[in-house]
Amino acid sequence: MSTDAEDLARRIIEQTGGEIRLALPLGLGKANGIVNALTRAACDDPAINLTILTALTLQRPEPHSDLEKRFLEPAQDRLFGRYQPLLYAEMIEKGTLPANIEVREFFFQAGQWLGNTYAQRHHISANYTHALACLLDFRPNVVAQLVARAADGRVSLSCNTDITVDLLKARREGRADFIFSVEINDNLPFMDGPAVVTAGEIDMVHEPRTSFDLFSVVRRPVSLKDLASGLHVSQLIVDGGTLQIGIGSIGDAIAQSLLLRHRRNGDYLPLISANPFSDAALESHHEPFEPGLYAVTEMLVGGILELFEGGVIRREVDGVAIHAGFFLECRDFYQKLRDMPAERRAKIAMMPVSFTNSLYAEEAEKRAARRDARFVNNAMIVTCLGAVVSDGVENGQVVSGVGGQFNFVEQATALHDGRSIITLNATRESDGKTVSNIRWDYPHETVPRHYRDIVVTEYGVADLRGKTDEACIAAMLSIADSRFQAGLLDQAKKAGKIRSDYEIADTDRAKTPERLQAWLGAARQDGLLPQFPFGTDFTETEQRLLPALAILKQASKSWPALARIFARGLSAPPDEAGLERLGLLQCSTWKERVMRYLVVGAMAQNADRPS
Repeated sequence: MSTDAEDLARRIIEQTGGEIRLALPLGLGKANGIVNALTRAACDDPAINLTILTALTLQRPEPHSDLEKRFLEPAQDRLFGRYQPLLYAEMIEKGTLPANIEVREFFFQAGQWLGNTYAQRHHISANYTHALACLLDFRPNVVAQLVARAADGRVSLSCNTDITVDLLKARREGRADFIFSVEINDNLPFMDGPAVVTAGEIDMVHEPRTSFDLFSVVRRPVSLKDLASGLHVSQLIVDGGTLQIGIGSIGDAIAQSLLLRHRRNGDYLPLISANPFSDAALESHHEPFEPGLYAVTEMLVGGILELFEGGVIRREVDGVAIHAGFFLECRDFYQKLRDMPAERRAKIAMMPVSFTNSLYAEEAEKRAARRDARFVNNAMIVTCLGAVVSDGVENGQVVSGVGGQFNFVEQATALHDGRSIITLNATRESDGKTVSNIRWDYPHETVPRHYRDIVVTEYGVADLRGKTDEACIAAMLSIADSRFQAGLLDQAKKAGKIRSDYEIADTDRAKTPERLQAWLGAARQDGLLPQFPFGTDFTETEQRLLPALAILKQASKSWPALARIFARGLSAPPDEAGLERLGLLQCSTWKERVMRYLVVGAMAQNADRPS
């Protein structure tokens, strides 16, 4: 055992001869102290060759403008924790990574490496379940992982059983040979069961004097768009079935809607009945949960934990209610797991993604357990023919990565009663303009159209499985924002994919933000549908500032849009608390005065639009 990371790094260098092929878990499970010590050693000695294979390198966001700096810097530790930075990531960001260090990643922190040529060139495109094969081909000679330790001395992989469990198995079977080095972090919750590793499997231990703060993912506000999608999805979930959802605001909205269905059914049913976008839904489940759900998910997210604590997820398989591959969430999430009674926490089993993301091995048992499975994942864009875009943009730049999305879509098609549900907002703001997230086509795709299944926007549900191309296009048009339906229909007709006299039904021509506001606005005002259903680290003032700053960021490349916001700010009443939070209540320069009017204008503009 070593309290000195540099000493442990020297031992690794001696045992590997300085040719280090280092495998790191994705996300939270990186042994930052060990990694940074090896990185410093390689920077100091060009004779050392350090190649790192990993995914989801976590970084606290850096402000890119004066306004972002004013908002973020006072709140960094509160929002993201005092997370120990990874030196290799800082060097990639600055373009100073030396030639004897190489970093390859198969999944990015969303949007973090857009425009970074080094990271983009060294990205590996791989499904999550194929990452193990990539690692074995890489032949790592060092694996470094952050672990939890119990009072009795046992060690747990905790947040990252995802690939490490199978890597250790490969080593036991002689298919891999590496030094397994671990770093103890007392902030990690101890997860029992398959996450526990025997002392004999650990070769080196780094126990720092102080454990660094775990990276905290900030909860985003749940918009009315998200809530509408969540309410649509909640009706597709079969009591007694199986659930997987992802991280983010739509995942929170789905969990919120399911809890509303279960705990406040008398409030839930009127919301569903008042839906102005009602259509002939393929399923309609409204009752509270009796046998409850079983969750099998690659990522244990806050929404899943809330459903577990709220009594929705309680159907057990092999004595547990949740099987998950890894977790990465906010500080409250980690605290809940740490404080949970051991017998209750034992109902959550951390597993390799080879178990959660696929049906291979023990297939009969998995099929029996994963009945009525609903795998819900978010997308950036869906085409009218059902292709899904979730990980990259048209010029090939990677936003995040495929991750496990394709695995769950494919798994849904293999289960006789399983369904894949892709969610997305029908529109987004780009350069000061509203654009459609439903496109006729797109030069990049994550899930090809022959896997099309269910797509959900705030405007309804499109059932695409087994449909002809023409029927698929019609269904996608019915859940598109009405401002873009005519243009999409025209493109479909020009391509000869829908009959020339096809017209969008009158009932589908009023898919607008105004109708969405009329449906859910009152429930939000009454507190039934809060923006942060599971809490937030943002203050009330920061919550008011968030959407205004998002408006300004979207408008930053459009001078006309900025001019409109500025003009609005000249006459709108100021939010003094918001201006004080940004240091703009008293302005001493022309630049500060411009920012002040832009902030006031953006806050006024946000107040005018649907939540």
